[in-house]
Amino acid sequence: MATLKEKTASGLLWGAVSNGAQQLLNLLFGIVLARLLDDTDYGMVGMLAIFTATAGTLQESGFTAALANRKQVKHEDYNAVFWFSVLMGAGMYVVLFCCAPLIARFYGDERLIPLARYVFLGFLIASTGTAHHAYLFRNLMVKQKAEAQIPALLISGVTGIAMAYAGMSYWGIATQTLVYIAITNLSYWRLSAWRPTLQWNFHPLKEMFGFSGKLLVTNLFTQVSNNLLSALLGRFFTPGIVGQYTQSAKWNTMGYSVVSGMIGSVAQPVLTEASNDRSRQLNVLRKMLRLAAFLSFPAMLGLALVAEELIVIAITDKWLACVPILQALCLWGAFMPIITLYTNLIISKGRSNIYMWNTIALSLTQMATLILSHSYGLQIMVICFVCVNIGWLLVWQYFAEQAVGLTLWMTAKDILPFAFVALCTTLTAWYVTLGIENVYLRFVCKVAIGAAGYIVVMWLSHARIFKECVGFILKRKL
Repeated sequence: MATLKEKTASGLLWGAVSNGAQQLLNLLFGIVLARLLDDTDYGMVGMLAIFTATAGTLQESGFTAALANRKQVKHEDYNAVFWFSVLMGAGMYVVLFCCAPLIARFYGDERLIPLARYVFLGFLIASTGTAHHAYLFRNLMVKQKAEAQIPALLISGVTGIAMAYAGMSYWGIATQTLVYIAITNLSYWRLSAWRPTLQWNFHPLKEMFGFSGKLLVTNLFTQVSNNLLSALLGRFFTPGIVGQYTQSAKWNTMGYSVVSGMIGSVAQPVLTEASNDRSRQLNVLRKMLRLAAFLSFPAMLGLALVAEELIVIAITDKWLACVPILQALCLWGAFMPIITLYTNLIISKGRSNIYMWNTIALSLTQMATLILSHSYGLQIMVICFVCVNIGWLLVWQYFAEQAVGLTLWMTAKDILPFAFVALCTTLTAWYVTLGIENVYLRFVCKVAIGAAGYIVVMWLSHARIFKECVGFILKRKL
């Protein structure tokens, strides 16, 4: 039987491989699509994101985390979640199919009626894989999830590009998403040992709903707040403005998802397993915090540093308006893996009520901030959004201290050294490359100077997390 440390290390390794490969594929396919399409095409699909995300959350209803948090899980538990998810997905699709004309009227664009009905098939398809995904997640089968997601990305990416090249514009983006969901769910079925049966026993849901219900409400507010900016931009501005924000947010998400996804794939099960020993759980959390800060700050500050060059080289200067938006989002993205850890800690302690009310308060604050700032334009709205999210870390910090005794001083010692070093090396790379006019040479120099500077400082300062990461990769102690 593998120890908690061994399972965590294996999960982190495969989480890194999986998320790294996925974001690389997203990057490659995203570059080709962005060259073929324009901001209006992205905006058309982006305006529907709030509806697909909300419906997807309802069909999942927090049961993935609820199953992961149960001490013992039986076939009946997975089976109840499977049939509930399928029925909820089908019901939500019928409702939103009928509401498509109202959605189009809200945005003032009749083209959204057939597009919405097509895009909404995504959460209907996803509903058939909720229980199987929960099985893989609970059992820390990160490698198997990677085996499902990476081929799905390849096939769906090629499909989207082929349709875009054929002149099918935003239909290519929509089809890419549907193909990815379908292939991923088929793979979850293949890789999971569990199979549903025709037993309509929903009693296990009642036992889990006290926990999952709070997560459902929480996730609903999270999805609404995450996609509210796109919805408001679509209502007050044009699909092109929505497309600029969507493209910027996509690059930001690709940046932080490598770290956040790697840590999120193991954080809740590992923290739950250590939940009976508060001291042990605190040590696990602090080590994960150091790992998150060590990887996230250089990655996201580095992305902000090369944003202009990356946009111009990858998707041409027609997307230059995305640069300041992306740079602002990167500041928030640097903290996303830390936010992921805080939320997983709260869930692992069984305090889904705290998670729920805290997320609701954050979502309402975001909502009010965005509505009040919309008259000042997109960039001001994004800056306000970023400030609210970073500032809310102090609230998550308070609850983390209540849960395991993680003081603000402990957190500062764990993450600020990495943030400071990343900021200094980023500013150094920016200053040194000021006089370089060639965009390709400037990009290479920024990356080389920033990365080399960060690694050298980590080595000279004998940063323990740096040596542990290198030692794990090389299979030896440093």
